[in-house]
Amino acid sequence: MTIRRRTRWLLGLAAVLAPAALAQTGAAAIASYEGPDRAQRVLEGARKEGTLTVYTSAAPDDIAALTTAFEKQHGVKVRVWRASSENVLRRVAAEARGGRFEVDVVETNGPELEFLHREKLLQAVRSPHLAGLIPEALLPHREWIGTRLNVFTAAYNTRLVRKEELPRTWTDFLDPKWKGKLGIEAQDLDWFAGVIGELGEPQGLMLFRELVATNGLSVRKGHTLLTNLVVSGEVPVALTVYSYKVEQLKRQGAPIDWFVVPPAIARPNGVAVARRAPHPHAAVLFFDFMLSDAQPILAARHFVPTAKALGTPLGETPLKLVDPRVVLDEGAKWSRLYDEIIVRPAR
Repeated sequence: MTIRRRTRWLLGLAAVLAPAALAQTGAAAIASYEGPDRAQRVLEGARKEGTLTVYTSAAPDDIAALTTAFEKQHGVKVRVWRASSENVLRRVAAEARGGRFEVDVVETNGPELEFLHREKLLQAVRSPHLAGLIPEALLPHREWIGTRLNVFTAAYNTRLVRKEELPRTWTDFLDPKWKGKLGIEAQDLDWFAGVIGELGEPQGLMLFRELVATNGLSVRKGHTLLTNLVVSGEVPVALTVYSYKVEQLKRQGAPIDWFVVPPAIARPNGVAVARRAPHPHAAVLFFDFMLSDAQPILAARHFVPTAKALGTPLGETPLKLVDPRVVLDEGAKWSRLYDEIIVRPAR
């Protein structure tokens, strides 16, 4: 699904989903409980329920690492349904419209979770682990929480490009030596909105128009594909890949590394308990797990977790989080600009 079609679909979905969102919650009591026996009550209830269902867009090996650790630690079976973030949202919405509630936990991209919050399909959880997360991970409504960050970085083939010649500013990319060497992902409008916001809209839009006109951008669909094209050398430098994927390939010996033109733009991924979760204790237990014991697991897999204690691989590089509401409220604008400047520029 293209970003433009996705934005239109989200807007249309809201109109038909509203009646289903009015159903009473089944998870509110345990999710809001803060008594001294909270942990024991949640665990005992989860073990009686015995199982929970997670809808996720995480890669199979990544979600398997998390669910295996959870099952081993708590003795509660996890059933996983995995698809793209758009299809996760589609399934949650379709079930809500049909009055069927099978999902306990949703683990996916921030914009999709924000949409589910607006449609009143999520349940805020008063978890004691919230205090251990960076402030940017906490939305005011607390109905979904950022657990990891997809950090947009640039990447380069270390056999074709020397580290000392890498651009330090976006203006540096206008140098003629980068002509025909640059690639970008086809749907990164939220990254684009974040960068333009830092540069100033008139100046930023002008700079990227000039960049495309003078040096060109090879537009590829899929961050993993683009990262692998950097490894192969077909795209010597990519402007928008995810840092964790570069790290994974780099640790395997691939000729690739990443760099940042500050600030680093990041999109939060998060976790939420479904308001009508059929296994509410198990859902809250998994939610707590994702904010606590899952954080080192994510870090070991080269993600950027949101736990304060773990820090980020960015060091002192400033970090700017994409506001998921930009995709929902200004998606049409940024989709149009990204399309006309980056994807299909006028010749």
